[in-house]
Amino acid sequence: MASTTIRPELADALEAGLHNIGQAAALTGVSAKMIRHYESIGLIAPAARTFANYRLYNEADLHRLRFIKRARSLGFAIKQIEALLALWDDPQRASAEVKQLARAHAAELREKIRELQAMQRTLETLARRCHGDGRPTCPILDDLAS
Repeated sequence: MASTTIRPELADALEAGLHNIGQAAALTGVSAKMIRHYESIGLIAPAARTFANYRLYNEADLHRLRFIKRARSLGFAIKQIEALLALWDDPQRASAEVKQLARAHAAELREKIRELQAMQRTLETLARRCHGDGRPTCPILDDLAS
């Protein structure tokens, strides 16, 4: 026999301490659009639903959204966040795995910073070489065209 899940009315769900997507967004700093996206790609579990099909989130869901937001703010890619969440969900994990992921990401950031600094130095050099007056010749455009 198939079991049926009883879907609550929104008011009853809110009274029980659950949150709709707008409230979840406000409480976590993650937009409703991104919450739906994270659900669609499996970073968060499919939301419970009300009788009228509104999404419902509990405190554990909000905690997971805050985790994702913090990881994104540190520049982790979605695939890396998936790995971090899997480790976070695993009480038998070794912290060495988490440390390895963090160090690898720090190395990626260090390389990206080097690349950005090289771009900055090039642009500053080009800007110094440009007269910036009414003349049509411009070393910046010449460099971009080469």
